[in-house]
Parts: sequence; C-alpha cells; structure tokens
Amino acid sequence: MEIRKSICIAIFLTLCFSSCRQAEDTAQNVTRRPNVLFILADDLGYHDLSYTGSRYYETPNIDRIAREGVSFTQGYATCQVCSPSRASIMTGQFTARHGITDWIGAKTGVEWREKKRYSKLLPADYVHSLPAEHETLAEALKKEGYKTFFAGKWHLGGEGSHPEDHGFDINIGGWDVGSPKGGYFAPYDNPKLKQGDPGENLSLRLAGETLEFIKNHRDSSFFAFLSFYAVHSPLETSKDKWEKYRARAVESGLAEKGYAMERELPIRRTQDNPVYAGLVETMDDAVGIVLGGLEELGLSENTIVIFTSDNGGVASGDGFATSNLPLRGGKGYQWEGGIREPYFIRVPWLESNTKEITVPATGADFYPTILELTGIAPNPSQHVDGMSLVPLLHGSEVAERPLFWHYPHYGNQGGEPSSIIRLGQWKLIHYWEDGRQELYDLGSDPGEQADLSAQQPEIAQQLSDRLQTWLNDMEAKKPIPDPLYDEELYLRRRARLENEVWPGLEERRMKQLQPDWQPNEDWWGSEVNE
Repeated sequence: MEIRKSICIAIFLTLCFSSCRQAEDTAQNVTRRPNVLFILADDLGYHDLSYTGSRYYETPNIDRIAREGVSFTQGYATCQVCSPSRASIMTGQFTARHGITDWIGAKTGVEWREKKRYSKLLPADYVHSLPAEHETLAEALKKEGYKTFFAGKWHLGGEGSHPEDHGFDINIGGWDVGSPKGGYFAPYDNPKLKQGDPGENLSLRLAGETLEFIKNHRDSSFFAFLSFYAVHSPLETSKDKWEKYRARAVESGLAEKGYAMERELPIRRTQDNPVYAGLVETMDDAVGIVLGGLEELGLSENTIVIFTSDNGGVASGDGFATSNLPLRGGKGYQWEGGIREPYFIRVPWLESNTKEITVPATGADFYPTILELTGIAPNPSQHVDGMSLVPLLHGSEVAERPLFWHYPHYGNQGGEPSSIIRLGQWKLIHYWEDGRQELYDLGSDPGEQADLSAQQPEIAQQLSDRLQTWLNDMEAKKPIPDPLYDEELYLRRRARLENEVWPGLEERRMKQLQPDWQPNEDWWGSEVNE
C-alpha cells in the first residue's frame, strides 16, 4: 500500500509539474509575441534621407532601419496630406472608404472662399474624426494582450477621438492639432504633453517618452507608435546644426536659383535649406535614442521596427522646405513627390536575400502586415483595402492589384482636386476641375514628365473606367463647381505668386545661407519668427 501510495503521489506531482510547465510555456509564448515599434515622420519626402539618395541630409539611424530590414522602393502614403494617410494606417483602408479625405480642419464648400484662392471648384466635405466603429490597429493589438502607446502627432479628431479613445493605453502629445503649436523647443503649447524645461527639443522628448514606455513594459508585448511632429513647419533647429548645414550647402556650390514655377505655386528644386536639414537630423537623433534603447534592453531581436512618412516633402507652400526631385511635386500634389514615401520594415528574425522590393505598397498595408507578423488572425472586414506584405518579405510574389487615391480638395501646397489609380507601371490621374486625365508610365518615367494619355488612349480609358467604378462603389464625395468663380481674380493671384512670392523665396533662401543670418535671439523659434 505504501508503495502504491508513493507511486500515486509521484504521478500527481509529475502531472502538477507538467501542468505548471505548460502554463509557464503558454505565458512565455504570449510574452514572446514580437513587439512593434512604428515610427511615423510628418511631411518627410522620399529623398529626404541619405539612404534614399539625399547628399545633403544626414540620417544614419533611420538609414539603419532600411539597411537591417527591407525597403519598399515604391511605398506610398494613401494621401498627399496627413490626416487621411494616418487614418489609413489605423484602419487599413483607402481614404474614400474611411471618409477622411483632407487634413482635419481644412475648409470645404462655400467656406473655402474664405481662403481667397479663387478656384473653380468648392472642395467636397469629409469625415472630421476617426469613426469609432473602426477597430483600429491599436485596438486589434490591445485585444490580444499588447500594451499600447502613442507619442506625438495625432490629428485624427478632437475630444472624444484622441489616441486613448482608439485603443492606446497611453497618449503623450497626441491631440487634434497637426503642427507643434509651441514649436520644437519648450515651452510647448500642447495640453497632452507635460511642460519641459525651456529649450528642450520636442523630437528628443517624444523619443525619451517612448523609450520610457518600452522600459516599463519590457516584460510584456508592446505596440509603441512614435509619431513625430517633425518635420512639419514651423522649421526650427539649433544654431550648431544650422551652421553645419549652411557650411555644407556653400561648400557644395549653391545653385543660382532654388525654385521654379509649378502649375500653381513656386516649388523648391534644391536641397540646401540648413534649418530644415537640422530639423531632419534632430529627428534622426531621436530615432537613434529609441533604437539604442531597444538594444540596451535586449529587445531588438524581438521587435519589429517600421518607418514611413504620411505624405511627401513640402516643396511648395508652408515652409517650402525641401526638394523631392527627381520625383515631381511634393506634399499636397497628385504626383509621386506628394505620395511616395520612405517605407522600411525591419523584422530581425526574418531571413531574406531581398533588401529592396519594387512591388507597390501602401499605408493601408501596415495593418494586415503587422497582424500576420505578430501571429494575430486577419480582420479582412476592417483592413479591407490593405494587403499583408509578409509574402513579399519572404521573397514570394503576389498578385498585381490596383491602388487608389481620392483627394477632392485643393492642397495648400498647390495640389489640385484629383483621383488616382495605379496598376502595374501605369498611373492615371483624373482632374475634377475639367475632367482631363494624365497617364504616366512610372517604369520608364518616374518623374512624370511625359503624359501618355493621347498616345495610349485604350490604357487610359481602361484605367479611367476602373477608377470611376471604384469611386462609385465607395460613394466617394466629389467637389462641385463654384458659381462665383472669377477667372480674373484667379489670374491676379497667379501673377502675384509668380512675380512677388517667387522672387521673395529666392531672396529668403540666400539670406538663410549667409554667415550672419539671425532668425531670432535665442534660436528656439528659428525661421518661424524671421
């Protein structure tokens, strides 16, 4: 009896030990789910990184993400301005589907006349906050046990539609305003961000907050969304960085002219703005803080890192900050300079010989891609327009698909109300002012210099039919003619831009590159107070 009793006790203890080990393994599997660090720049152009071809800006930390991961050389934002693109990342949908088609706060309808743009159309209305019925990427991850964190620019709605209302446990600095109201140096003017010491840098502060969150949640799976306000205007930097990049621009040889006239506004054609360059480098420094922290904490090998931007670099309007050449246009524009972005994904455990992928990808693809990489079941009814890029990361092929853009608005930077379809190497732009179309072969003409709509009418018609069918299926809102349009007022404005604004920009550019240039007394306000 004693022997049988001992055997029973031994079996019982073995079963208990096995159950405990099984429970422990299950818990470890949950914690071993990969972390996700998503880094989103604001208004950073495709060629604003040394990795993507800039010989002026220095971005070693962001470049490192590309070198250690995979770069999508034809990665796109879903819109040429910020709020719609950000909504697409959160929802996995194109802009016409989720309804946020312009930056939140932009004028529409008859209120557009207040801008004194004297345009032919009244811009369409749009959804003014991220709808609560969407299960955001943050909510999908949170539901699976992830700790979720947001820092920086939100611009997807006001009270009731802030990051904490859409799945983020912690929100540092995200609210309804799309620019750093207090500038890039404390004191800040942001109700979601505790005041920093005078002169503290905003980008570095957001990086520090992100790293602090990671330290506090190193033992659980986390989703950290670092959404820089940089490099949105106002353009600000420190004096030492201005001096560094002023010297570099001068040593490289200054172009006599820095601008040309695009269809609606002057557009910058040179990368030699020392203030903007310093702003870019400081953002890169901030990225380095977070990447370095991941390494020190031993988390790099279990953390997916993604980097992209929400629209193209600002070449016209706002700060006239950078040039996107050889891509045409910039933020607000319907051409590649407005929508093609740096698009990097680093998955440490992924073994792939593919470092650069030429298949077009879009901001709506991040949602299903992250779900698959983290082992979470897809939600196709939510990320209906997005496609998981994981097969491409493994070197496999995927079926060709159309990408769509819908922007029934005028951009502050010179863009026109338009809708776009890209399929294969072909890109068709439909303009709502007069119904004209442009067709480009991006395979041979990425700079969109040769409109082939007349030479390739069949291709243009096929793409146009497909675009219009999609817009009708989406019940997309469209701009309408303004009965008060006055062409004479429009032409007067155009003449002022060409004869006064353009020369003024050239003069300001050269002043900024003089050794005695002083934007203000303390260098905290930089060019904004010039």
